[in-house]
Amino acid sequence: MQPIDMNSPEFLAEMEKTETFVEKVNKQFGFVQNPNEEVNEGVVMGLARNRIIYGKRFCPCFMVIGETKEERKAADNRICPCKPALEKEIPEDGLCHCGIFCTPEYAAAQRAKDEVEEIVHQHSKGLTHEQAEVLLRQEQLDGDELEALLEARELKMIDFALIDVREHMEYQMGHIVGTDALVPTSQFYAKVEDIADKKETPVIVYCHTGSRSYQVQHAMKSLGFVQVSNLQYGIISFNGETQRG
Repeated sequence: MQPIDMNSPEFLAEMEKTETFVEKVNKQFGFVQNPNEEVNEGVVMGLARNRIIYGKRFCPCFMVIGETKEERKAADNRICPCKPALEKEIPEDGLCHCGIFCTPEYAAAQRAKDEVEEIVHQHSKGLTHEQAEVLLRQEQLDGDELEALLEARELKMIDFALIDVREHMEYQMGHIVGTDALVPTSQFYAKVEDIADKKETPVIVYCHTGSRSYQVQHAMKSLGFVQVSNLQYGIISFNGETQRG
């Protein structure tokens, strides 16, 4: 599967259509978009990409199962706005799994929280070698824990490989500084061979919200990778340094 050119007329046109689609969903159900514009941009890009590749706006935060239309239909892949989001996630949590559709109440509370964190947030890492080793063995990590581990790696206290399992265009839009390789979920079994030499090295995987990387985490373990950790809530939960390109 060839990477999609983010600047192609086809992709830009589909992005515009998807943005209109998102506006219609918000209006229909009384939702609002996430206060974090990077979340919205990433999800819209993923929806547009899936529309071009598969002909439907499959949820970009989950692997699309099935090689044919019939197989994908039988696999019950999530199509935006998906039933779990409408019936469970948004009513219970205030937002869908990908985070693009929110209740007005959730969005207002999140904006207030972000404003406070921007003013008062101070992140003190300073792990000891032993603490870093213990943390690296955790299967699920949050953003602050990954940031601490990246600092520990920079200080040469520990070693691990950080793997982005999103798609190429998502990586270009923004990835965590210190990422060692890109292994797109859509090409996983072909691209994972590129990091076969890391089977004995601790690996940390991440995606947009943690769903694809969670699936990849277990797939890598089945292939013999000894230690694989997952950034549980994805790159949207990471407050450390990121870069485009």
